[in-house]
Amino acid sequence: MAKVLTVAVVVLVAAAAVFGGRWYLYVSNTTSPYDEVGIEINSRLPGPLNRWGCDKLHATFGNVVPPYGCAGGDGTTWR
Repeated sequence: MAKVLTVAVVVLVAAAAVFGGRWYLYVSNTTSPYDEVGIEINSRLPGPLNRWGCDKLHATFGNVVPPYGCAGGDGTTWR
């Protein structure tokens, strides 16, 4: 039973590292705010992490239409 628990913890930590790293690369990039994988990860994160990611993207790409998850009510303005 301890072996299964150890494997589960390792898998969860690895998944968190992969998705967390991918998300951080997305919000700190300087090429495009429209990366599909980054948008999906950012839009599914809890409020404070999503807001931080959107704020980083807005600081870099403030003059373009925001990606899904960072748009205001009309879909064309940043939150």
